[in-house]
Amino acid sequence: MEHLDQPSDPAQSGLKFSIVIPHKQRLATLRVVFASLAEQTLGREEFEVVVGAMEYSPEYVTLCREFSDRLAVVSVLTAEEWNVSRARNLAIRHASGQVLLLLDADMALPANGLRDLYDRYFAHGQNICVTGQAIGYHDVVESDVADAEVLSWDRYRDSMAAMESSGQVHGDVRWTPEYAPAVARFPWAFVGTGLVALPLSVVRRHDLLLDEGFRGWGPEDQEWAFRVSRTGTPIVQAPRFFAVHLPHPRDVAANGATAWANNRYYLAKWPRLDLELALAFGWLEADRRYPEVERELAGAAGPGRSLATCRGTADGRDILVVGATVDTATGAPEPEVAALFDAHRPVQTYPLAGFGLPYPDDSVEECRLLPPVGRLSPPYREAIRREAERAARKVVAAADDDRR
Repeated sequence: MEHLDQPSDPAQSGLKFSIVIPHKQRLATLRVVFASLAEQTLGREEFEVVVGAMEYSPEYVTLCREFSDRLAVVSVLTAEEWNVSRARNLAIRHASGQVLLLLDADMALPANGLRDLYDRYFAHGQNICVTGQAIGYHDVVESDVADAEVLSWDRYRDSMAAMESSGQVHGDVRWTPEYAPAVARFPWAFVGTGLVALPLSVVRRHDLLLDEGFRGWGPEDQEWAFRVSRTGTPIVQAPRFFAVHLPHPRDVAANGATAWANNRYYLAKWPRLDLELALAFGWLEADRRYPEVERELAGAAGPGRSLATCRGTADGRDILVVGATVDTATGAPEPEVAALFDAHRPVQTYPLAGFGLPYPDDSVEECRLLPPVGRLSPPYREAIRREAERAARKVVAAADDDRR
């Protein structure tokens, strides 16, 4: 991943916001988004719109010209293959405002959106990451959409104004009581880069570009938010910060296929228990099960040891070992585990119990489930076996000899 350049101090630009929008072939929704930004109560001289446009489109340039008297639009154009992380990064590099607002090309803001966001969360230089509610389309349309009708801005304006004036914004499930425990434990897992804001200085200080290794639809925003959280920057849900998610085409099967591969990429980059549990059970269930799973894994591994997965060769054959015990302090496999592999050959070790594995389907010749897996209660033992059967062409379970 490329690194973020360090241009001049955003505090000196006089701009409160740089609004970063990734774009390709979304002119209908982008027109509505631009219209919503053109009617902000925050003065046009106090924010800029920076678009990472991954196409050379005369129609896009015409759209920008249409709003040139109402918006300060900076465009970065490229004809590269579409990659939403790349589009955002191109725009982020040219941002100069105090606060970076990541906004999708199908997210329209209410008139007081920017002013309210700034006054409530950033007016005093707060170092926080604020995530907002996406109202509408995402939650009510879960099927394929070949052609989506985008209404004119006038049709959206009144309904947004009513929500804004009432202060009662409902519709994004991430803000419901059901989600609250999981959001508290895994705040980054519920962040979407379609509507999130944080100081540009934080982004620059910690090199918080998006990872362009994600391809297609998937968790690139969640992975970015995870890195935000690792900087110590609090992630805050803002109930009054919202946007209407405009309709757009959707291919559920295609999204699922790329998400599957992207989640394995994510897990390889950040091999963590919370993420592998989420892949097996979903984030809400991962939150409920997390304390119990931690206790069971500690008991199955024994004092001073942890469970891991190891991949290497045995007699020249590609094998994966799940339920391997490693020294907790060093991460090194225990001698009995190391003895399963060919001597003087590299062994790849991940600190994963096996609920999720960072390997494509059927990509491993053989997976061996060691006795610690058998010591887990049935739901966890079975989940690990299912994942092993997905990743490996053959799965062999060792008998539990009750070693501790």
